[in-house]
Amino acid sequence: MAETSAEKTEEPTSRHLRKAREDGQVARSIELPAAAVTIGAMLLMYLIGDAWVHRISTLFAKGFSFDRKTLDNPQMLGTTFLHQMGEGLLLILPILLLTLVVAVLASGATGGYLFAPKSILPNFSKINPLTGLGRMLGARSLVELGKSILKFSLVATVMWILVSRQMDQLMVLGQMGLEPALAAAGHMIAESALWLSMSLLLIAMIDVPYQRFSFKKRMMMTKQQVKDELKDMEGRPEVKAAIRARQREMANARMIQKVKEADVVITNPEHFAVALSYDPTSDGAPILLAKGADHMAARIREEAHAHGVEMFAAPALARALYFTTKEDQSIPEALYLAVAQVIAYVFSLADVRPGQEPMAKPSPKVPRSMLFDADGKLAQN
Repeated sequence: MAETSAEKTEEPTSRHLRKAREDGQVARSIELPAAAVTIGAMLLMYLIGDAWVHRISTLFAKGFSFDRKTLDNPQMLGTTFLHQMGEGLLLILPILLLTLVVAVLASGATGGYLFAPKSILPNFSKINPLTGLGRMLGARSLVELGKSILKFSLVATVMWILVSRQMDQLMVLGQMGLEPALAAAGHMIAESALWLSMSLLLIAMIDVPYQRFSFKKRMMMTKQQVKDELKDMEGRPEVKAAIRARQREMANARMIQKVKEADVVITNPEHFAVALSYDPTSDGAPILLAKGADHMAARIREEAHAHGVEMFAAPALARALYFTTKEDQSIPEALYLAVAQVIAYVFSLADVRPGQEPMAKPSPKVPRSMLFDADGKLAQN
Protein backbone atom coordinates (compact mmCIF):
# COMPACT_ATOMS: atom_id res chain seq x y z
CA MET A 1 0.00 0.00 0.00
CA ALA A 2 1.37 3.43 -0.87
CA GLU A 3 2.51 5.54 2.05
CA THR A 4 0.34 8.54 2.84
CA SER A 5 1.26 11.73 4.60
CA ALA A 6 -0.98 10.72 7.55
CA GLU A 7 1.06 7.62 8.33
CA LYS A 8 3.45 7.94 11.25
CA THR A 9 6.66 6.80 9.58
CA GLU A 10 9.18 9.33 10.97
CA GLU A 11 11.28 8.97 14.09
CA PRO A 12 10.23 11.37 16.88
CA THR A 13 12.34 14.48 17.18
CA SER A 14 13.97 15.52 20.45
CA ARG A 15 11.59 18.48 20.68
CA HIS A 16 8.58 16.20 20.23
CA LEU A 17 9.84 13.84 22.95
CA ARG A 18 10.61 16.76 25.26
CA LYS A 19 7.10 18.18 24.83
CA ALA A 20 5.58 14.75 25.48
CA ARG A 21 7.66 14.46 28.65
CA GLU A 22 6.46 17.88 29.81
CA ASP A 23 2.90 16.60 29.33
CA GLY A 24 3.68 13.55 31.47
CA GLN A 25 3.97 11.07 28.61
CA VAL A 26 6.84 8.64 29.10
CA ALA A 27 7.37 4.91 28.73
CA ARG A 28 6.03 3.57 32.02
CA SER A 29 5.47 0.01 33.20
CA ILE A 30 3.23 -0.49 36.23
CA GLU A 31 4.21 -4.15 36.35
CA LEU A 32 7.87 -3.50 37.17
CA PRO A 33 7.28 -1.45 40.36
CA ALA A 34 4.55 -3.88 41.44
CA ALA A 35 6.84 -6.87 40.97
CA ALA A 36 9.80 -5.13 42.60
CA VAL A 37 7.82 -4.02 45.65
CA THR A 38 6.21 -7.43 46.10
CA ILE A 39 9.50 -9.32 45.69
CA GLY A 40 11.33 -6.95 48.05
CA ALA A 41 8.67 -7.27 50.75
CA MET A 42 8.40 -11.02 50.40
CA LEU A 43 12.18 -11.45 50.42
CA LEU A 44 12.44 -9.47 53.64
CA MET A 45 9.65 -11.50 55.19
CA TYR A 46 11.37 -14.71 54.10
CA LEU A 47 14.66 -13.63 55.70
CA ILE A 48 13.21 -12.43 59.00
CA GLY A 49 10.00 -14.44 58.90
CA ASP A 50 10.68 -16.67 61.91
CA ALA A 51 11.63 -13.84 64.24
CA TRP A 52 8.90 -11.63 62.83
CA VAL A 53 6.14 -14.22 63.31
CA HIS A 54 7.45 -15.03 66.77
CA ARG A 55 7.29 -11.36 67.68
CA ILE A 56 3.77 -11.10 66.26
CA SER A 57 2.58 -14.10 68.25
CA THR A 58 4.10 -12.64 71.41
CA LEU A 59 2.48 -9.28 70.79
CA PHE A 60 -0.81 -10.96 69.91
CA ALA A 61 -0.80 -13.02 73.12
CA LYS A 62 0.18 -9.97 75.13
CA GLY A 63 -2.88 -8.18 73.84
CA PHE A 64 -5.15 -10.73 75.61
CA SER A 65 -3.36 -10.67 78.94
CA PHE A 66 -3.78 -7.94 81.57
CA ASP A 67 -2.07 -7.52 84.90
CA ARG A 68 -3.86 -6.70 88.11
CA LYS A 69 -3.02 -3.02 87.88
CA THR A 70 -4.72 -2.69 84.50
CA LEU A 71 -7.82 -4.59 85.70
CA ASP A 72 -8.16 -2.31 88.70
CA ASN A 73 -7.76 0.81 86.52
CA PRO A 74 -9.83 0.43 83.30
CA GLN A 75 -8.80 3.91 82.18
CA MET A 76 -5.34 2.49 81.51
CA LEU A 77 -6.70 0.27 78.73
CA GLY A 78 -6.41 3.11 76.22
CA THR A 79 -2.76 3.68 77.08
CA THR A 80 -2.04 -0.03 76.87
CA PHE A 81 -3.77 -0.26 73.51
CA LEU A 82 -1.81 2.69 72.10
CA HIS A 83 1.44 1.17 73.37
CA GLN A 84 0.68 -2.12 71.62
CA MET A 85 -0.25 -0.28 68.43
CA GLY A 86 3.10 1.50 68.54
CA GLU A 87 4.92 -1.82 68.92
CA GLY A 88 2.96 -3.20 65.97
CA LEU A 89 3.87 -0.23 63.78
CA LEU A 90 7.54 -0.57 64.69
CA LEU A 91 7.27 -4.22 63.76
CA ILE A 92 6.07 -3.51 60.23
CA LEU A 93 8.17 -0.34 59.78
CA PRO A 94 11.10 -2.15 58.01
CA ILE A 95 8.70 -3.55 55.41
CA LEU A 96 7.07 -0.15 54.88
CA LEU A 97 10.44 1.58 54.42
CA LEU A 98 11.72 -1.14 52.09
CA THR A 99 8.64 -1.04 49.89
CA LEU A 100 8.82 2.78 49.77
CA VAL A 101 12.45 2.78 48.62
CA VAL A 102 11.94 -0.03 46.11
CA ALA A 103 8.80 1.63 44.71
CA VAL A 104 10.66 4.92 44.15
CA LEU A 105 13.64 3.22 42.51
CA ALA A 106 11.59 0.89 40.32
CA SER A 107 9.15 3.59 39.17
CA GLY A 108 11.96 5.47 37.39
CA ALA A 109 13.62 2.42 35.86
CA THR A 110 11.56 2.48 32.66
CA GLY A 111 10.99 6.12 31.71
CA GLY A 112 13.05 7.96 34.30
CA TYR A 113 11.80 10.20 37.08
CA LEU A 114 9.31 12.83 36.07
CA PHE A 115 7.23 15.54 37.70
CA ALA A 116 4.76 16.93 35.20
CA PRO A 117 2.16 19.33 36.64
CA LYS A 118 0.20 19.14 33.37
CA SER A 119 -0.57 15.46 33.99
CA ILE A 120 -2.49 16.24 37.20
CA LEU A 121 -4.56 19.07 35.74
CA PRO A 122 -8.22 18.31 34.88
CA ASN A 123 -8.65 16.90 31.39
CA PHE A 124 -12.28 16.93 30.36
CA SER A 125 -11.58 14.85 27.27
CA LYS A 126 -10.97 11.88 29.57
CA ILE A 127 -14.60 11.93 30.75
CA ASN A 128 -15.96 11.95 27.21
CA PRO A 129 -18.01 8.73 26.86
CA LEU A 130 -16.98 8.24 23.24
CA THR A 131 -13.29 8.66 24.10
CA GLY A 132 -13.65 6.29 27.03
CA LEU A 133 -15.38 3.69 24.86
CA GLY A 134 -12.55 3.99 22.35
CA ARG A 135 -10.02 3.35 25.09
CA MET A 136 -11.97 0.35 26.34
CA LEU A 137 -12.05 -1.23 22.88
CA GLY A 138 -8.56 -0.16 21.82
CA ALA A 139 -5.43 -2.22 21.40
CA ARG A 140 -3.99 -1.09 24.74
CA SER A 141 -7.07 -2.38 26.57
CA LEU A 142 -6.70 -5.75 24.86
CA VAL A 143 -3.05 -5.88 25.88
CA GLU A 144 -3.95 -5.05 29.49
CA LEU A 145 -6.62 -7.77 29.43
CA GLY A 146 -4.05 -10.23 28.11
CA LYS A 147 -1.63 -9.28 30.87
CA SER A 148 -4.32 -9.73 33.52
CA ILE A 149 -5.19 -13.18 32.20
CA LEU A 150 -1.52 -14.11 32.08
CA LYS A 151 -0.94 -12.86 35.63
CA PHE A 152 -3.94 -14.77 36.93
CA SER A 153 -2.84 -17.94 35.12
CA LEU A 154 0.72 -17.69 36.41
CA VAL A 155 -0.30 -16.96 39.99
CA ALA A 156 -2.90 -19.75 39.95
CA THR A 157 -0.39 -22.24 38.54
CA VAL A 158 2.32 -21.32 41.05
CA MET A 159 -0.22 -21.41 43.88
CA TRP A 160 -1.41 -24.88 42.87
CA ILE A 161 2.17 -26.17 42.75
CA LEU A 162 3.02 -24.66 46.15
CA VAL A 163 -0.12 -25.97 47.86
CA SER A 164 0.42 -29.45 46.37
CA ARG A 165 4.02 -29.49 47.61
CA GLN A 166 3.18 -28.25 51.13
CA MET A 167 -0.03 -30.23 51.69
CA ASP A 168 1.59 -32.62 54.20
CA GLN A 169 3.01 -29.72 56.22
CA LEU A 170 -0.36 -28.00 56.27
CA MET A 171 -1.97 -31.14 57.72
CA VAL A 172 0.58 -31.27 60.53
CA LEU A 173 -0.06 -27.70 61.66
CA GLY A 174 -3.26 -28.70 63.51
CA GLN A 175 -1.29 -31.06 65.74
CA MET A 176 1.32 -28.45 66.76
CA GLY A 177 1.36 -25.90 69.54
CA LEU A 178 0.37 -22.30 68.89
CA GLU A 179 3.82 -20.75 68.62
CA PRO A 180 5.44 -23.57 66.58
CA ALA A 181 2.38 -23.68 64.32
CA LEU A 182 2.51 -19.92 63.77
CA ALA A 183 6.24 -20.04 63.04
CA ALA A 184 5.84 -22.92 60.57
CA ALA A 185 2.85 -21.25 58.94
CA GLY A 186 4.74 -17.99 58.67
CA HIS A 187 7.67 -19.73 57.02
CA MET A 188 5.40 -21.45 54.51
CA ILE A 189 3.48 -18.26 53.79
CA ALA A 190 6.67 -16.25 53.27
CA GLU A 191 8.19 -18.88 50.97
CA SER A 192 4.97 -19.22 48.99
CA ALA A 193 4.56 -15.45 48.70
CA LEU A 194 8.15 -15.12 47.48
CA TRP A 195 7.59 -17.67 44.72
CA LEU A 196 4.29 -16.06 43.81
CA SER A 197 5.93 -12.64 43.56
CA MET A 198 8.67 -14.08 41.36
CA SER A 199 5.98 -15.03 38.87
CA LEU A 200 5.13 -11.31 38.62
CA LEU A 201 8.72 -10.67 37.54
CA LEU A 202 8.08 -12.63 34.35
CA ILE A 203 5.17 -10.33 33.56
CA ALA A 204 7.37 -7.29 34.21
CA MET A 205 10.13 -8.64 31.92
CA ILE A 206 7.57 -8.85 29.13
CA ASP A 207 5.82 -5.57 29.94
CA VAL A 208 8.91 -3.29 30.13
CA PRO A 209 10.11 -3.79 26.53
CA TYR A 210 6.51 -3.73 25.33
CA GLN A 211 5.87 -0.37 27.03
CA ARG A 212 9.03 1.08 25.48
CA PHE A 213 8.03 -0.20 22.05
CA SER A 214 4.47 1.05 22.50
CA PHE A 215 5.63 4.49 23.64
CA LYS A 216 8.03 4.84 20.72
CA LYS A 217 5.25 3.82 18.33
CA ARG A 218 2.91 6.42 19.84
CA MET A 219 5.60 9.09 19.53
CA MET A 220 6.23 8.41 15.82
CA MET A 221 5.46 11.42 13.65
CA THR A 222 4.02 11.98 10.21
CA LYS A 223 6.06 13.75 7.55
CA GLN A 224 3.78 16.76 7.88
CA GLN A 225 4.35 16.94 11.64
CA VAL A 226 8.11 16.95 11.11
CA LYS A 227 7.80 19.71 8.51
CA ASP A 228 5.52 21.79 10.75
CA GLU A 229 7.87 21.41 13.70
CA LEU A 230 10.85 22.39 11.58
CA LYS A 231 9.02 25.49 10.34
CA ASP A 232 8.03 26.39 13.89
CA MET A 233 11.61 26.06 15.14
CA GLU A 234 13.08 28.00 12.24
CA GLY A 235 10.53 30.75 12.82
CA ARG A 236 11.81 31.46 16.32
CA PRO A 237 14.31 34.38 16.41
CA GLU A 238 16.77 32.63 18.71
CA VAL A 239 16.81 29.54 16.49
CA LYS A 240 17.33 31.66 13.38
CA ALA A 241 20.17 33.49 15.08
CA ALA A 242 21.77 30.21 16.14
CA ILE A 243 21.48 28.81 12.62
CA ARG A 244 23.01 31.94 11.10
CA ALA A 245 25.85 31.89 13.63
CA ARG A 246 26.55 28.25 12.88
CA GLN A 247 26.49 28.94 9.13
CA ARG A 248 28.95 31.80 9.58
CA GLU A 249 31.25 29.57 11.62
CA MET A 250 31.21 26.88 8.94
CA ALA A 251 31.78 29.42 6.16
CA ASN A 252 34.67 31.03 8.03
CA ALA A 253 36.23 27.64 8.71
CA ARG A 254 36.07 26.74 5.01
CA MET A 255 37.52 30.15 4.08
CA ILE A 256 40.42 29.79 6.52
CA GLN A 257 41.28 26.44 4.96
CA LYS A 258 41.83 28.19 1.61
CA VAL A 259 44.51 30.54 2.98
CA LYS A 260 47.21 27.90 2.61
CA GLU A 261 46.54 27.89 -1.16
CA ALA A 262 47.10 31.67 -1.48
CA ASP A 263 50.15 33.27 -3.09
CA VAL A 264 50.02 36.41 -0.97
CA VAL A 265 48.07 37.93 1.91
CA ILE A 266 47.65 41.69 1.66
CA THR A 267 47.15 43.30 5.08
CA ASN A 268 46.09 46.64 6.55
CA PRO A 269 48.34 45.53 8.40
CA GLU A 270 46.14 44.88 11.49
CA HIS A 271 42.46 45.47 10.76
CA PHE A 272 42.08 43.88 7.31
CA ALA A 273 43.60 40.86 5.56
CA VAL A 274 42.94 39.59 2.03
CA ALA A 275 44.34 36.33 0.62
CA LEU A 276 44.90 36.23 -3.16
CA SER A 277 45.79 33.45 -5.54
CA TYR A 278 47.13 33.86 -9.07
CA ASP A 279 47.86 31.30 -11.76
CA PRO A 280 50.46 32.75 -14.15
CA THR A 281 49.71 30.06 -16.75
CA SER A 282 46.11 31.21 -17.16
CA ASP A 283 44.63 34.37 -18.64
CA GLY A 284 42.44 35.01 -15.63
CA ALA A 285 42.83 37.70 -13.01
CA PRO A 286 43.91 36.98 -9.42
CA ILE A 287 41.23 35.35 -7.25
CA LEU A 288 40.29 36.44 -3.75
CA LEU A 289 40.31 33.28 -1.60
CA ALA A 290 39.67 34.73 1.83
CA LYS A 291 39.12 38.06 3.52
CA GLY A 292 38.49 39.23 7.02
CA ALA A 293 38.48 42.15 9.42
CA ASP A 294 39.82 42.38 12.96
CA HIS A 295 39.59 38.90 14.55
CA MET A 296 39.12 37.13 11.22
CA ALA A 297 42.02 39.10 9.77
CA ALA A 298 44.19 37.88 12.64
CA ARG A 299 43.18 34.29 11.94
CA ILE A 300 44.05 34.72 8.25
CA ARG A 301 47.46 36.11 9.17
CA GLU A 302 48.08 33.24 11.58
CA GLU A 303 47.13 30.67 8.95
CA ALA A 304 49.34 32.38 6.35
CA HIS A 305 52.27 32.41 8.76
CA ALA A 306 51.74 28.73 9.60
CA HIS A 307 51.89 27.74 5.89
CA GLY A 308 54.62 30.14 4.80
CA VAL A 309 52.37 32.39 2.71
CA GLU A 310 53.99 35.78 2.05
CA MET A 311 52.28 38.80 3.66
CA PHE A 312 52.39 42.25 2.15
CA ALA A 313 51.33 45.39 4.03
CA ALA A 314 49.34 47.75 1.80
CA PRO A 315 46.51 49.40 3.81
CA ALA A 316 44.70 51.14 0.97
CA LEU A 317 44.89 48.11 -1.33
CA ALA A 318 43.74 45.74 1.44
CA ARG A 319 40.69 47.91 2.15
CA ALA A 320 39.89 48.27 -1.55
CA LEU A 321 39.98 44.51 -2.10
CA TYR A 322 38.01 43.81 1.09
CA PHE A 323 35.13 46.16 0.24
CA THR A 324 34.90 45.47 -3.52
CA THR A 325 35.56 41.75 -3.98
CA LYS A 326 33.67 38.70 -2.74
CA GLU A 327 35.21 35.33 -1.94
CA ASP A 328 36.19 33.14 -4.90
CA GLN A 329 35.76 36.08 -7.30
CA SER A 330 38.28 37.89 -9.51
CA ILE A 331 39.57 41.23 -8.34
CA PRO A 332 38.20 44.41 -10.01
CA GLU A 333 39.90 45.57 -13.16
CA ALA A 334 40.73 48.91 -11.54
CA LEU A 335 43.02 47.08 -9.09
CA TYR A 336 44.86 44.95 -11.67
CA LEU A 337 47.96 47.15 -11.73
CA ALA A 338 48.30 47.50 -7.96
CA VAL A 339 47.81 43.78 -7.38
CA ALA A 340 50.14 42.87 -10.26
CA GLN A 341 52.92 44.86 -8.60
CA VAL A 342 52.43 42.97 -5.33
CA ILE A 343 52.28 39.53 -6.96
CA ALA A 344 55.32 40.24 -9.13
CA TYR A 345 57.25 41.22 -6.03
CA VAL A 346 56.16 38.09 -4.13
CA PHE A 347 57.03 35.79 -7.05
CA SER A 348 60.44 37.48 -7.38
CA LEU A 349 61.26 36.64 -3.76
CA ALA A 350 61.05 32.95 -4.57
CA ASP A 351 63.57 33.38 -7.41
CA VAL A 352 66.17 35.33 -5.45
CA ARG A 353 69.48 33.52 -5.35
CA PRO A 354 72.09 33.81 -2.59
CA GLY A 355 74.03 37.06 -2.94
CA GLN A 356 71.46 38.51 -5.34
CA GLU A 357 69.60 41.70 -4.46
CA PRO A 358 65.82 41.15 -4.20
CA MET A 359 63.40 43.24 -6.17
CA ALA A 360 62.60 46.58 -4.59
CA LYS A 361 59.40 46.46 -2.58
CA PRO A 362 56.69 48.31 -4.53
CA SER A 363 54.25 50.89 -3.22
CA PRO A 364 51.08 50.00 -5.12
CA LYS A 365 48.84 52.91 -5.98
CA VAL A 366 45.09 52.53 -5.61
CA PRO A 367 42.78 54.56 -7.86
CA ARG A 368 40.93 57.32 -6.06
CA SER A 369 37.65 55.63 -6.93
CA MET A 370 38.83 52.63 -4.90
CA LEU A 371 39.97 54.44 -1.77
CA PHE A 372 37.94 53.34 1.27
CA ASP A 373 38.20 54.21 4.92
CA ALA A 374 37.97 51.60 7.71
CA ASP A 375 34.15 51.87 7.71
CA GLY A 376 33.88 51.10 3.99
CA LYS A 377 33.12 54.67 2.93
CA LEU A 378 34.69 56.02 -0.25
CA ALA A 379 37.17 58.86 0.14
CA GLN A 380 35.78 62.29 -0.69
CA ASN A 381 36.86 63.72 -4.06
